[in-house]
Amino acid sequence: MPLLLGLLALLDLRVELQLLGDHFTLAALAAAVRSHPLAVAVLLLLPSLVQHYRRRPE
Repeated sequence: MPLLLGLLALLDLRVELQLLGDHFTLAALAAAVRSHPLAVAVLLLLPSLVQHYRRRPE
């Protein structure tokens, strides 16, 4: 489940990531974060989500 969320977040940020790859600026980074806050939050929290879902119930 977390990997699907990460993939969808990357798909949502695809164009912004291409623009940042071509010409990285802090203004472009800030615009990407402002335009897609949910996708950025998912990517930032992805390690925690993976860790949560990997825990085995006792």
